[in-house]
Amino acid sequence: MSEIPDWFWQAVETQTRDGSVEVDDVDIHFQSWSDQGQPGLLFVHGHNAHAHWWDFIAPRYKDAWQTVALDLSGMGDSDHRDQYSTDGFAREIQAVADAVGMPDNTIVVAHSFGGIMALRAVASNPARFKGLVLVDSGVKHPDDERPADVERWTKPKIYPSQEVARSRFRLQPPQQCDNDYLVQYIARNSIDRIDEGFVWKFDDELNARMTHTGDSSDDLRNATCKLALIYGANSASFSARSAAHMKELQPSLEVYEIADARHHLFLDQPEAFMDQLSSILETW
Repeated sequence: MSEIPDWFWQAVETQTRDGSVEVDDVDIHFQSWSDQGQPGLLFVHGHNAHAHWWDFIAPRYKDAWQTVALDLSGMGDSDHRDQYSTDGFAREIQAVADAVGMPDNTIVVAHSFGGIMALRAVASNPARFKGLVLVDSGVKHPDDERPADVERWTKPKIYPSQEVARSRFRLQPPQQCDNDYLVQYIARNSIDRIDEGFVWKFDDELNARMTHTGDSSDDLRNATCKLALIYGANSASFSARSAAHMKELQPSLEVYEIADARHHLFLDQPEAFMDQLSSILETW
């Protein structure tokens, strides 16, 4: 087990403010680390994740940026929907930026599933965002595309205690992570209490209720804001071939690889990820 570094404790002990905004009749939760007056930096999580995935990343930027993270609907502390869509998630991203008064030079940092939703947001609102940093996310090469798994609905799993729930937490897609303290922190913040016990903070039926709207290839090709991709060299979800494919679709895309990192690259190599993100932000 990795020794827990001081920077982690300093980050997660940083005070946050919680808020919400109503989008299409559903409350969307967000948290912020800093006030208005600086350029905006908005963090978007991946599938079945939540804003707390950024708790040990976002505070590094709070002094120079208005730093915010949101829970997409059906995840974290945001409400669930009867139906989800790419365009709906894109509206949520813009609505949070508007609700906290983030300026038009806001940059979005988005991981995995959230990256596709954020790509839709910046392509649909070209004057609203200055840039998008995709984190192991984007338009895959056709040969890397995999057919979607058949959706099998099951009742939400209910655990008798937080400890049991935490012991069942797994990263998806499955991967090992040497920084177990980061995985355990995320697990602790992924659990909700109900009358019957403890459950995960996401809608089990989200995939079944999800409609993919728009075209991600067109969104990437037509995007006018600054664009960057940071991906894990050992990622099972994203490849160098897909990165090259994206570069063909959008020649202005900046591409960066994090060594010894998988899909959840900011868990595998958090300091290398933050250094790379800081470099991009300073250049932009």
